[in-house]
Amino acid sequence: MNHMRYEDTRLKPVFMISSVLILVVTASCHQARQAPPMPQAIPVTAVAVHTQPAIYYQFYPGTIKALNVVQLHGDVSGYITGIFFKDGQLVEKGQKLYEIDRQQYEAAYQQAQANLQVAEANLERARQDAQRYQELNQKNAIAKQTLDHALSDLRSAEAQVAAARANVNQVATNLKYSRIVAPFTGIIGISQVKLGSLVTPGQTLLNTISSYDPMAVDFQVDQKEIPYFSDLLAHAAAHRADSTFMIQLVDGSLYPEPATISVIDRAVDPQTGTITVRLLVPNKHNLLRDGMNCNVRVAHHLPASTILVPQVAVTEQLGEYFVYVVQGDSVVQRKIKLSYPIGDQYVVQDGLAPGEMVVTQGIQRLRQGAHVILSTSPATPARQATSR
Repeated sequence: MNHMRYEDTRLKPVFMISSVLILVVTASCHQARQAPPMPQAIPVTAVAVHTQPAIYYQFYPGTIKALNVVQLHGDVSGYITGIFFKDGQLVEKGQKLYEIDRQQYEAAYQQAQANLQVAEANLERARQDAQRYQELNQKNAIAKQTLDHALSDLRSAEAQVAAARANVNQVATNLKYSRIVAPFTGIIGISQVKLGSLVTPGQTLLNTISSYDPMAVDFQVDQKEIPYFSDLLAHAAAHRADSTFMIQLVDGSLYPEPATISVIDRAVDPQTGTITVRLLVPNKHNLLRDGMNCNVRVAHHLPASTILVPQVAVTEQLGEYFVYVVQGDSVVQRKIKLSYPIGDQYVVQDGLAPGEMVVTQGIQRLRQGAHVILSTSPATPARQATSR
């Protein structure tokens, strides 16, 4: 039996078409893997890094103090018989403020003066007797004992005069202290006693008087800042009319008169590591009062080579600061070291050079090496601002 093979020619065209389609799809997928589409460029805004002189401020808590403060106490006992001022008024040096039972001490002084005059008269009589007896003794006209008694009476009379004079001085001092006067020109406080109050020497506080122009302002700085403030002290005359030191009052306003540095304390406080700096500030209108709290604003002047960058260009990651720098049509992330904020910008200590372009808008979409389309904006000058 003859076996014959037959082929169905109707299936060949279908098989060929399927094979061609498979080859086309495979080639297309291969081409897609080999040539991915170009990433889309990200539109950003950038500014040029610039340099300029700048000022930043630091604030320190301070206390306003009078240069001279004296508590007035009575040095003699007695009752207050006179008050010659109004509480809180300006008093001049030597002005009478209080009297303490002055009639009593005037009477004692007059009595002491009378006793002195009696003692001086007795001394004169004893001196005359001694002189006469010495002349008679030279002629052997009296007994030696009589002369000795006369000389003894003379020495006793001299001692009585000395005691009477000492008593006059003591009573005169009490009379002087019965009238309390202002030791210097200043502002007197509220009286702690009234008419008729009993004064105990050394214990009864009558009032307090303090100087008012100029006033001192004391504040503490870290010991690391001593060289800077020492330099300001050494050149204090050059800063006398500028605003390096200004006083900020508790309501946030600035006192209109600039202060000048006066002294730096002798030693650092070992507990806090700080040292006291004292300023002097005019107070002719008596706006500043002893004991007031304030802030001391200290201006730091930066040179023209200071590099500034907008704050919006800076990002923080784990305590480090970065900016995106435009290089050609892409960006690189750059680590920088910052110093003080000035207005809406930062002072850059390291990491940027003048003229480099940093991204200020569109940062959220950027990554290292991202392609960008750049639009520039003018740099904004630094404004004076505070840095605490």
